[in-house]
Amino acid sequence: MAAKIVCVVGPTACGKTTLGILLAKKFSGEVVSADSMQIYRGMTVGTAAPTAAEMDGVPHHMIAVADPAEQWSAARYAREAIAVVDDILSRGKQPILVGGTGLWLDAVVRGRDFAPGAAGGQVRRQLQTRLEREGIAPLLEELRQVDPEAAARLHPADEKRILRALEVYAETGETISAHNARTAALPPRYDAVWIGLQFADRADMRALIDRRVDAMAAAGLLEEVRALVRSGVPRESTALQAIGYKELLDVGEDGQGLEAALEEVKLRSRQYAKRQLTWLRRNPDIHWITWGKERDFARALQVSTEILAAAGVC
Repeated sequence: MAAKIVCVVGPTACGKTTLGILLAKKFSGEVVSADSMQIYRGMTVGTAAPTAAEMDGVPHHMIAVADPAEQWSAARYAREAIAVVDDILSRGKQPILVGGTGLWLDAVVRGRDFAPGAAGGQVRRQLQTRLEREGIAPLLEELRQVDPEAAARLHPADEKRILRALEVYAETGETISAHNARTAALPPRYDAVWIGLQFADRADMRALIDRRVDAMAAAGLLEEVRALVRSGVPRESTALQAIGYKELLDVGEDGQGLEAALEEVKLRSRQYAKRQLTWLRRNPDIHWITWGKERDFARALQVSTEILAAAGVC
């Protein structure tokens, strides 16, 4: 039987970190972050990564493990995180995955085998050159000849996934549709118990996100962004394209433009939270805990404990 793991999910600012720590303390667990930006070093403020005090003695993994100049894929994260989860299990502890990056969470739970290929590989560079020279139409038509299912599924504006599908076929001889169908048929690697956090009223979520951005600004978000740039992290890197970082790159040394940049961070954070909920609500296995005006962690811990007990997590 697949080992049981706990997944605490939800949109940004909903309280996942706090509930994950509470559950880890109650169930002798260790937290594995599933946040696509918390993996980067030097990005504590803008990613709301838990501080040592907030961790309260609970071991945390997959936080600050990557150089900000690196680009991590879901496949790489899954490889690293699965090794961590298996180690936690081998020591008789309870893995608790906490995060809002749905694709990365799914990749770990399913133990998904991603199709080969890399964004910086030779085939991708050749396809990128063709895209710049010919446009997307000939490439989409080429995909239609080898993988009509993928071509029908992908929008012509989704250039990244069209190139990815062509890359997989060129490198492996197997279409990405066939690969995905084959891996989807495999049983999941872990037996996941999903707990989701959300607000009953979206307005309360938006207000909390705005307050969090204000708190990040007060905690030194601008200086964190500038420190990353001074350290040599390219402005076009994945890390500096993250919400809360990209918007502050052009703030003047005198702070000119900071207020407008923070308003943009709030807007993009609210939009991101909406996308997170859309992704997560496709998962019928999530047990949702719905907040009222305020987040009641004592109640959330009680409800979560009942859910985990019923699922056989001891």
